[in-house]
Amino acid sequence: MNERYEPHSIEARWQERWASAGIFQAGRRPGAEKRYVLEMFPYPSGAMHMGHGRVYTIGDALARYLRMRGYDVLHPIGFDALGLPAENAAIKDGRHPAERTRENIVAFRAEMKSLGYGFDWDREVVTADPEYYRWNQWFFVKMLERGIVYRRQGKANWCTGCQTVIANEQVVDDRCERCESPVVEKVIPEWAFRITAFAQDLLDGLDGLKEWPDRITTMQRNWIGRSEGAEVDFAVQGSGDAIKVFTTRVDTIYGCTYVVLAPEHPLVAKVTAPARKAEVDAFVARMRKTDAAERTGESAPKEGVFTGAHAVNPYTGEAVPVWIANFVLAEYGTGAVMSVPAHDQRDFEFAKKYGLPIRVVIQPSTGDRIPGPDALAAATTEDGVLDASGPFSGLPSAEARRRMSAHAKEKGFGQPTVRWHLRDWGFSRQRYWGTPIPIIYCEEHGAVPVPEKDLPVVLPPQAIITGTGEPPLAKVPEFVNTTCPVCGKPARREVETMDTFVDSSWYYARYLSPKDATRPFDPEAARRWLPVDVYVGGPEHAVMHLLYFRFWHRVMRQLGLVFEDEPARRLVTQGIVNGPDGRKMSKRWGNVVAPGPMVRKYGADTLRLFILFAAPPEKDIDWSDEQVDGLFRFLARVWRIFHARQESFAAPEAALAQASGDFLELRRRTHRTIQRVTDAFEKELKFNTGIAALMELVNALYQLEPRSDADRAAVREALVAVATLLSPFAPHAAEELWHEVLGPAARDRLLAAEPWPAFDPALVAADTVTIAVQVNGKLRGEVQAAISAGEADVRALAEADEKVKTHLAGKTIRKVVFVPKRLVNFVVG
Repeated sequence: MNERYEPHSIEARWQERWASAGIFQAGRRPGAEKRYVLEMFPYPSGAMHMGHGRVYTIGDALARYLRMRGYDVLHPIGFDALGLPAENAAIKDGRHPAERTRENIVAFRAEMKSLGYGFDWDREVVTADPEYYRWNQWFFVKMLERGIVYRRQGKANWCTGCQTVIANEQVVDDRCERCESPVVEKVIPEWAFRITAFAQDLLDGLDGLKEWPDRITTMQRNWIGRSEGAEVDFAVQGSGDAIKVFTTRVDTIYGCTYVVLAPEHPLVAKVTAPARKAEVDAFVARMRKTDAAERTGESAPKEGVFTGAHAVNPYTGEAVPVWIANFVLAEYGTGAVMSVPAHDQRDFEFAKKYGLPIRVVIQPSTGDRIPGPDALAAATTEDGVLDASGPFSGLPSAEARRRMSAHAKEKGFGQPTVRWHLRDWGFSRQRYWGTPIPIIYCEEHGAVPVPEKDLPVVLPPQAIITGTGEPPLAKVPEFVNTTCPVCGKPARREVETMDTFVDSSWYYARYLSPKDATRPFDPEAARRWLPVDVYVGGPEHAVMHLLYFRFWHRVMRQLGLVFEDEPARRLVTQGIVNGPDGRKMSKRWGNVVAPGPMVRKYGADTLRLFILFAAPPEKDIDWSDEQVDGLFRFLARVWRIFHARQESFAAPEAALAQASGDFLELRRRTHRTIQRVTDAFEKELKFNTGIAALMELVNALYQLEPRSDADRAAVREALVAVATLLSPFAPHAAEELWHEVLGPAARDRLLAAEPWPAFDPALVAADTVTIAVQVNGKLRGEVQAAISAGEADVRALAEADEKVKTHLAGKTIRKVVFVPKRLVNFVVG
C-alpha cells in the first residue's frame, strides 16, 4: 500500500470498474424494494460549475447509500438542452444552437463522470433530440383533444427595433438588451395550457406532500391562490356597462366609497370623462412602463387618478366615484376592486391621500365600538358584526357573507364565486430552439393538429436566427409550407415553439423507458418506479417548474400513463454556492469555480467531501480554498492511518470478543459512528454530521497502538467501518482502502455494491453515565458512574471528587438528594 494519498492514481480506475460492472444500472435487483433518486437535470448553456456540483453530489451520496442498503435504485441523468440561452448565443456569435449544445453536453458529461457520479447513463435523455421532443408534441395533441390546450390572446414584449417578441429576461429598463430600442406591450395570439382546470386538485394535493419543505408548499399554495368570495356588478352611470368586482369581504360593501379599475382595464377608455382624458391617458401610459411588482409592492406609494365616472353600489343604490390606481392589476381577479377604506389598509391609505370618504360598517364582536372614521388611525380588517348595513346589520361577518352573496344571486347583480391567483400557462414562444408546435393552419379547416403518425415535426437544420422580424421558423419556407392533413390543400405550419418548461415537466417519466419508440414511456415501468422517492433541486423553481411538474403528472394520470397522485414523494431543496467573493456563483460576476481544475488539483473525493461537509443541503455555502485543502488533508490522514495499521488487516475476527479497555471503547465508538452516519442519511440528510463522526473515529484510531490480536481485530473493524461509511461521500478512496483491508477476499467484489454496515445495539448503548454533583442546589462538579450505580456508589465518587471536596470541607451533610443516572445534591449546613 502506498504511504501517500494520490487520488489521480486511483479515481479513473474505480470509475472504470464501476462502469464495466454496471453497478449503477437500475433493475439489477428486481425483487428488491425500489428507490428513485432524481436531481433536476442541468441546462448545458455553458461549463459545469460548483452550483451544479452541489445538486448532483447530494443526490449521488444518497443514491449510493440506498444502493448499499439493498434497494433497487434508479438514479438517471439527462440534459435540458433547448431554450433561450443557446438561441441568444447563436445570435451573438453565429453558431448553430445544436452545435454549441452538443459541445457543452460532451463537456458536462465528462465533468460528471470525473466526479464519480453513479448515474445510470444508459437512461440519458437530451431534450433537443427529436426522439424526446416528439413526445412533447404527442402530449400537445392529446391535450388539445381534451381541451387542455387552447389558443388565446396574450400579452407579449414587443421590441420596436427588432420588430419581434422578446422574453422578459431580454427587457432591461423597458428597452431591448440587444438593440436598446423601446419595448412595448403587444397583444398577440398564443397557445396555452388550461392549468387552472387543475387548480383545486393542485391545491388539495399539497396537503399530502408531507416531505416537501413547508416554504415550497406555502409558495405554491399562495401562487394557486384560492379565494372564496362574491362577484358584484356596479352599473356605470350614463352607460350600459357594468364594473364587475370580486371581493372576499362582501360583508363590508356598505362601506364602499369608491371603485378602482386597473389602468389596463378595458372600461377605462369608455368611462373616462373627456375633461379627465389627458390625465388618465398619461397615468395609464406611465403604468404600462412600470413593473407589476414595483406597482404593487408593500412599500410602493399608492397612486391614482379619478376618471370622472360614477358607478352604483347595487346594495345601497349610492353612486360612488370610479378611479384607476397603480395597485390594481388587470390580470388579478376582475381587474377592478370595490374600495372600503375603513376595513382595508390599502384602501385606507389611498382614501387618506386623495380625501375620499371613510365609512365604518364592521364593529368589533367584543369590546368598545368604533365611534366613527375619525377614530381610525388605520383600517380595521378583522371580522366582526355588521353595522349600518341595511337589512344585514347585526349579522356576524361570516354569516353576512353567505347571505349577501345569495342575495346578489337572487337579485341578478352578482353571485358567490371562487377566484384563483393561478393563471393558465401560455407556452408558445417565437423562437427557433424549442419543440415545434404540431399545428397546421388551413384556410378551410383552421388549426389542424399534425397526425400522430407524422410526429415528430422536426426542427429544420437551417436556423435563420437574427433576433429580428418574424419568428425564426417563419423564415424557412421548406418548413412552413405544407399541406392540410384533412383536405390535402396547401397550408402553413405553426412557426412558434414550446416553452422549455414543457421539456422539464415530464422528463422524470421518460427516464423509465428512454428508448421506447411507441409511447412516451412504459406505464408498467411507471408502476414499478414512480413516484420519485427523493427529488433534489433549487428552491427557485417552487412556483414554475415544480408546479408545471405536478400539473403534467395529473395530465398523464388522465391519460392512464401514471397511477399515483404526485410525481415526487420527497423534495430536497439545496442552498446556493457563493463564489470566493461571497456572491452567488455566476458567469455574470466572473466568480465561477469549475469542478475540472479542482478535480485535477485535489481529486474528486475532496471536492465531494467539501460540498457535503460545508453545510446541510438546505443551507447556502461559501466557496473556500482553505476548507477544500483541509478536507484533502483529512483524506490523506485517513490514508496514512490505513497504511500505519496494515498489520491489523489480517487480524482474526474471532478475537473481537476479547477486546478490552481502550480497544473495547474503540469498538463502541465504531458502532456509534455507524449509527451516526446512518442517521445522517435516514433522518434529515445532515451529511456534515456524518462526516464529522468519521473524523472523530479517525482521530481515535490515531490515539491507539494495537499490541494483541484482540486490539488489532478492533482496529480492523474500525478501518473497515471507516472505508464503508466513507463510500457515499468519497467513493474512490473508500473502494481503494476497503480492498486494501480485505485483500484477496474482495478481489471480485465492489464496495459500491456491498451491504451497508449495521451497528450492534449493545455496543452503542452507553454503560456509563455522567452525573451532575450539586451542593445546596449549585453545580459543583460531575462524575462518571456505571449506568447501574446506586446512591451509595455515586455518593462515594462525588465525595472523592476534588472540586466537590472543597465545597463540603467543614460542612455537615444534612441531606442527600439522589436522582438515578442524573444528579446527586448534598444539602449542607
